[in-house]
Amino acid sequence: MPFRLYQMPGWGSAIVEAQLVFYGLPHELVETGDIYEDAAARAALGRINPVAQVPALVLPSGEAMTESAAMTLYLADAAGSEALVPGPQAAERAAFLRWLVFLVANIYPCFTFADVPTRYVAEAGAAKAFRAAVDARAEALWRAVEAAAGAPWFLGERFSALDIYIGVMSHWRPRPAWFAAEAPKLAAIARSVQARPELAAVFARNFG
Repeated sequence: MPFRLYQMPGWGSAIVEAQLVFYGLPHELVETGDIYEDAAARAALGRINPVAQVPALVLPSGEAMTESAAMTLYLADAAGSEALVPGPQAAERAAFLRWLVFLVANIYPCFTFADVPTRYVAEAGAAKAFRAAVDARAEALWRAVEAAAGAPWFLGERFSALDIYIGVMSHWRPRPAWFAAEAPKLAAIARSVQARPELAAVFARNFG
């Protein structure tokens, strides 16, 4: 059985899709529909992921996984590869784990809360202000990532899954123009990731 990735083009599932393609792991893509706007789509995904978020990954065993960072570590093991995840003895291991968790624990929730702020703040004016505050927090967090970034890749000479995260997440708020102006090292990483031949088709499918 292949891996089955529940996804929507351009959403966070692109991070996991890129890793499946990079490793050459057999997989199929299942489009969930807009889980914010479609109650039926949300309910269907909720049977796999109780919080109805993408990505959700069903393993060849039939077991379901959620949380992209967990998938990142699992897929490296499944592929028997250290190409995207530095191994236990690698000098870059600690930095990789630190910034992987930073991205998913600090920046990723900014989209959870601010993509559709009326889920959390009912009044329209307050929701707009809430979104602006969360977006400002995301920009501050991205500046911390920029300060830690190496070249040509986040970890320096070593390409990793962190670069895939940056390549995907740079398409979201605050958008590529902001990264180009305010986080040029991250913008350069994103461009390089998207140009990698083994990943170009994934980025084209997700972002055009």
